[in-house]
Amino acid sequence: MARAILLLAVSTSLFAQREWNKPFPAHKVIGNVYSIGTAELSTFLITTSAGHILINSDFETTVPQLRANIEKLGFKISDIKIILGSHAHRDHMEADAMLKGLTGGAQVMALEQDVPLLRRMALGEPHPIDKVLKDGDEVKLGGTTLKAHLTAGHTNGCTTWSMKASEGGRSYDVVIVCSVGYNPGYLLWKNASYPSIADDYRNSFRKLRALQCDIFLGAHPQFYDGEGKYARIGKGPNPFIDPAGYKAYVDEKEKAFNEEFERQKRANP
Repeated sequence: MARAILLLAVSTSLFAQREWNKPFPAHKVIGNVYSIGTAELSTFLITTSAGHILINSDFETTVPQLRANIEKLGFKISDIKIILGSHAHRDHMEADAMLKGLTGGAQVMALEQDVPLLRRMALGEPHPIDKVLKDGDEVKLGGTTLKAHLTAGHTNGCTTWSMKASEGGRSYDVVIVCSVGYNPGYLLWKNASYPSIADDYRNSFRKLRALQCDIFLGAHPQFYDGEGKYARIGKGPNPFIDPAGYKAYVDEKEKAFNEEFERQKRANP
């Protein structure tokens, strides 16, 4: 697909990787949820008594930072048992095979709609996919359950993850949003290679609005003001508790989508 090829070309440039791999401190978000990614790329470690779940492996060049951040938090990369992703772009899932090797065989799982793009992403060897998931499937490990929500548009299998986390005797709904933004070059109107793209985006906005969200996270820290919230850790209530920010993000992206859809429709009736 033209839109995927365009993004992959941009995301794999060395300049982009250097910029997107800018280091950022690893930190606890809430309960057993930790942020271990860079200033530009979100990676989350979900810890459990039976091993850990990783969401987003990022670029292969990002992996040394991920490993260092895991160790700084006092965990071991070898304890990762499951590798998940937000969507099949290199900046989020390129390093699945590398991390599978470093963990000694963690299971790589992905939503079925993104499998074809993941397979085309392979760097010299097949992209590992140990389990193909469907919309609504649950991934369970050590008492923690993550649920996969298909929020397509950015890719065919763009996956938003939800789970429960506990802290201070309370349970919180955590939502890790896949991107529901469109990149330059995305055709939202008369897209021959992805005819359902506009309907997929609209369905995704509806699904996101239906989710309960206390802890708003996303595939990039900019989605949820990760840097700003990190700066407020320990200075009051947990800054990651942000249901209003979640709603505002969905509102903003839906408005931008509608405006761009109408612009393209007027330009090419």
